[in-house]
Amino acid sequence: MSLPTSLPVLRMAGITKRFGALLANDDISLDLQRGEVLALLGENGAGKSTLVNILFGHYVADAGSVEIDGVALPPGNPRAALAAGIGMVHQHFTLADNLSVLDNILIGTEPLWRWRQGRRAARARVQELSRRFGLAVQPQARVGALSVGERQRVEIIKALYRGARVLILDEPTAVLTPQEADSLFATLAQLIADGMSVIFISHKLDEVLRVSHRVAVLRGGRLVATRDAGGTSRAELAELMVGRAVQMPARIRSDMRNAAEVRTELAQVSVPASAGRVALHDVSLSLRSGEIVGIAGVAGNGQVTLAEVMSGMLAPASGNVTVAGHAMPAEPQRWIAAGVARVPEDRHAQGTVGELAVWENAIAEQLGQPDFTRAGVIRRGAARRFARELVARFDVRGGGIDAPTRTLSGGNMQKLILGRALSVGGDRRVPRLVVASQPTWGLDIGAVAYVHRQLLDAADAGAAVLLISEDLDELMALADRIAVMHRGHLTEARPAQAWTLATLGLAMAGAAASSEGAAAAGGTEVCDAA
Repeated sequence: MSLPTSLPVLRMAGITKRFGALLANDDISLDLQRGEVLALLGENGAGKSTLVNILFGHYVADAGSVEIDGVALPPGNPRAALAAGIGMVHQHFTLADNLSVLDNILIGTEPLWRWRQGRRAARARVQELSRRFGLAVQPQARVGALSVGERQRVEIIKALYRGARVLILDEPTAVLTPQEADSLFATLAQLIADGMSVIFISHKLDEVLRVSHRVAVLRGGRLVATRDAGGTSRAELAELMVGRAVQMPARIRSDMRNAAEVRTELAQVSVPASAGRVALHDVSLSLRSGEIVGIAGVAGNGQVTLAEVMSGMLAPASGNVTVAGHAMPAEPQRWIAAGVARVPEDRHAQGTVGELAVWENAIAEQLGQPDFTRAGVIRRGAARRFARELVARFDVRGGGIDAPTRTLSGGNMQKLILGRALSVGGDRRVPRLVVASQPTWGLDIGAVAYVHRQLLDAADAGAAVLLISEDLDELMALADRIAVMHRGHLTEARPAQAWTLATLGLAMAGAAASSEGAAAAGGTEVCDAA
């Protein structure tokens, strides 16, 4: 992209913010021009979220200023930020599922006693914005019935309806199919042509280079570099983010795994839908020793239910689940004893107890094992020794084994969870099965490379690995076979080489496409209908 030449719409000067002893932002100065896309990169904990929260008025900077069109923005005032034309689309959408598209857009824009008076004009304006920027949505549709891509369109329209001139996109493609991501980028191009300025936060470096004019890199709370997107590369950006060269590991695939021992098998497993849980319908899948099987799918299509079945937390209504040839009950401790390890999707709510110390979380899933308990009493000495070894082996940084786990960065918390999963018992036996659900979600490239290396090493040591991920590049790089989950149905697990990003995207949207030709012919139509 060529750089715009207009004067800055946004200027952040000397932004400094401390949280106790932590210097989250250290004298950061950035500007954003009209019609420009500025990508904001950095490791987990580099200061991106703090900087954006200061811009949006959620935090007050200790020093520095924010200006919109040369006018100072009052600190700590989100209403003033919105009025000045700053809009934000969060990675986790802030929509009410039980309301219509129009109701979600109108919330907070008019006094309640004028609610009905402006609906006809509001509907017309929403439809005009939808047509103008290629954001196809129906104002009367209930948000809970929309696809992930359609919900994102609603968030963008909501920001445009409020008059946003500076749009912050936080990990905007994290849960989109490739076709939906392409549709988003087309909308982004129209917004930029119309004069919108965009701050684009993403860990996907290919996308950053594709859509941005400039790239700003934060490390340790400081702005370490700005680069023109056309004059840099993935390798340079990765090195700027982590301070060293990053080598992404890749899977060496072998036909020998086809003859390996079957470690886990699901045969026609069904689970009924319930509150907050998507049903599974006749799901069959086998995993062999040393094999990584990837599960692709848009969030909310049954992946969480599958992970719960595969870790003994949920009993199927019908069908069979076996580990090493033995039928398994829905008793998590039995699965742990059988050598099954899990890396849950939500590291905060399911993976750790934030108020407990690191050493306590390190043994949390092994409390029933004799290594760490005797007569119902925790063997603190053994537990703390194990935790120290785990922290050293998996490079968990953040205050030692007595620090509250909530104080760890996202990347270090994930290292702790991964280390616990891959250290089955005190003697570091290799797990029979590793169920890894979204293991790199929200992690920077350095942490992603580390997690990938650990999963590959576990498979090479003989573990079967179930990798559930919405990152298709991750699946293509690591998995031996890939299956796609859509509305609780699982496709056949095919060799990774048999898929392309296009055919994976179509299958994620519910299309039965089997060739690149079908993907090329039907991509846009399927995306719009999803």
